[in-house]
Amino acid sequence: MSYTAPVADILFTLNHIAGFSGLAESGIFEDLDGDTAEAILEEAGRFAADELAPLNWTGDQQMSRLVDGKVVTPDGWSEVYQKWVANGWGSLTAPKAFGGQGLPHSLALAADEMWNAANMAFGLCPLLTQGAVEAINAHGSQALKDKYLAKMVSGEWTGTMQLTEPQAGSDLCFLKTRAIPSDGGTYKISGTKIYITYGDHEMTENIIHLVLARLPDAPAGTRGISLFLVPKYLVNDDGSMGARNDNYCAKLEHKIGIHASPTCVMIFGDEGGATGWLVGKPNRGLNAMFTMMIAARLAVGAQGVGIADRAFQHALNYSRDRKQGGNGAAMVPIIKHPDVARMLLNMKAKIAAARCISLTAGVAMDLWFHARDEAERQQAGTLAALLTPVAKAFGTDVGVEVASEGIQVHGGMGYVEETGAAQYLRDARIAPIYEGTNGIQAIDLVTRKLPMGGGQVIAGYIAELTAIVRDVQASNEPSFGLMGERLSDALQALDETSRWLLDALKDSPNTAMAGATPYLRLFGLAAGGVYLAKGALASARTANGDTRTAKARIALARHFAEHLVPETGGLKMAVISGHATIVGAAEDVFAA
Repeated sequence: MSYTAPVADILFTLNHIAGFSGLAESGIFEDLDGDTAEAILEEAGRFAADELAPLNWTGDQQMSRLVDGKVVTPDGWSEVYQKWVANGWGSLTAPKAFGGQGLPHSLALAADEMWNAANMAFGLCPLLTQGAVEAINAHGSQALKDKYLAKMVSGEWTGTMQLTEPQAGSDLCFLKTRAIPSDGGTYKISGTKIYITYGDHEMTENIIHLVLARLPDAPAGTRGISLFLVPKYLVNDDGSMGARNDNYCAKLEHKIGIHASPTCVMIFGDEGGATGWLVGKPNRGLNAMFTMMIAARLAVGAQGVGIADRAFQHALNYSRDRKQGGNGAAMVPIIKHPDVARMLLNMKAKIAAARCISLTAGVAMDLWFHARDEAERQQAGTLAALLTPVAKAFGTDVGVEVASEGIQVHGGMGYVEETGAAQYLRDARIAPIYEGTNGIQAIDLVTRKLPMGGGQVIAGYIAELTAIVRDVQASNEPSFGLMGERLSDALQALDETSRWLLDALKDSPNTAMAGATPYLRLFGLAAGGVYLAKGALASARTANGDTRTAKARIALARHFAEHLVPETGGLKMAVISGHATIVGAAEDVFAA
């Protein structure tokens, strides 16, 4: 169950596909250059492989437990977290004013992939802390920043995001948690939150909760939600720990996966109300929370890529060791059987494509936040907005698919827990659900992102992808096979489907939403395929196709284009002509 961090593949994707090399050369990040980025990722890969990966299986088996009102994490969890903090990993992207390193989000996103590949249950904890830091920094008062951010940036304190309630899942308009004004500008928070990742634990001396709640005079619906900072322990003016606040973990959820990650039912206000402070403006809590959620959605997409890569490595190693014959043939490693090779190629190609989308979105986010030119910032922000739902949904769907294929490669042994293959599927299965289900991501893509600029944003993006495909076709590189032709067909399908959906949105929104999920899949396959082709071009140009690594990247891009991208034609038909069964006939089917 060992793990090898794919640092070379990540660096190649960052520099030759996602545009990170230009980001580093721009001077936007004064402490960043290519060598520094490579050194950071090499060390992150080492920590993931040597420190986090060995605890993955034992953490899954031991689970986090609620003992005498306290959450007990598995053996080694606290110790490895302290090492993680000591090495400064929590501060990569945080602002320098509070002890952060001020490095690009795309670099942290690459590290996130490795943390979660090595140990997804561990990687969830810092993921949420980093998001909380961003929300407080963007929307909190200076007093809150000064009191809380430095220790959250360092990782000495962790953070949570608390939205969901028993009656309010994705639809937060039914949220009931209350916030009553109290002394000194504070509020008394009372209510119940569920599915709170790392809502309680003993790895750090304090946990800073960001909680959505309603003020007494709040309007109904999502417009009446505010955001509050509610610490586990109150913090004195000198920074020392004060009294225990009125929030507790009442129960740990029993999940099919990520067993070592404590998913808590949190109770606020059993003893009169938990003390909290308003973050941002009253009744504008969702705006503040979305600062956290956008970054979290990209990070969850990277989780999907990471868990997929771990499952692939596990299956690949097994396929090299497991020998089997057939029809009287000699016993050979099963990797030599064509159908097993097909599965492994599909797995690796999906991972590579999802990684391209993830890191391209990350670089776009960096330019959105930090580019010096306003026009460049706006263009990058638009690209980041367009790609974020795709990065989250396509990446996490790939995580589940690859983990499932990994079990299939193992055959019957994959269905036996002791081989470890099943854990990756159990862990991966949550990622398409949290931080906005993948159906919600697809609807966001179709109803909000697709209409941006009156449809000109998606048209411009498809034009950029088309230019890459033209370069592929013009190269006349024999090793590319039918890559250019297949990708050209996919982009035509993406263009025609996008236009159809834009028209459908005007007259029949439900018809458009019925095709949202297949459309997002079409988008991911087309964009991922073109990005891999961009990498194939770079490999052919820089190495003339001579090196084994260059040949492997070209072959993988060709496999994705010729075996997976053709699905786009069927997805186009599902969107354009398949909506009738969903919008018009579904009730009859279910009533039969």
